[in-house]
Amino acid sequence: MIRIDTCLLLGATGVGKTLLLKRLQNILWIGYWAKLMALPSTLPTVGTNLIDISLKRRKKVTLRELGGCMSSIWPSYYSDASSVIFMVDASNTSQVSSSCIQLLSVLAAEPLQDVSVLLIFNKRDIPCLMSLIEIKSLFRLEDIITSATQSITTMELSASSGQGLQEVLTWLESVTVK
Repeated sequence: MIRIDTCLLLGATGVGKTLLLKRLQNILWIGYWAKLMALPSTLPTVGTNLIDISLKRRKKVTLRELGGCMSSIWPSYYSDASSVIFMVDASNTSQVSSSCIQLLSVLAAEPLQDVSVLLIFNKRDIPCLMSLIEIKSLFRLEDIITSATQSITTMELSASSGQGLQEVLTWLESVTVK
């Protein structure tokens, strides 16, 4: 019997959610070398994007990307989620604080109290004014992880270059149905 989980992919507009979705899809459909192919074109998501991926151990995951402009209605999707990937554009220092507020709202939502959360700092291949340590400090990440009811994993990623894509798949395989 195949288990089907739903993982929400959340984050502000322009953080790279759609590119991550397309890259993961290419890896699974074409093979890992697909990350070296030309970047797929993307547009900001208005609405949702869905992909189903089959993982090891007969596990199927539906990744549901919710557009950043839809953050006010994200809660209507929370009850079906067994896990959450929350993306932050680590190269956009002006967006980091608002992303932190969005993350805190997601973590406070009652239907998500027991889900696993993957916090991705994306665009690590782009030179940035702040180091990842400074961004995590601004985020007060240690305080968030300590006080959250969820299991939170953090990861650096470059959806553009492909760095970290395999680790995202490994995390998806490791999370369990709530």
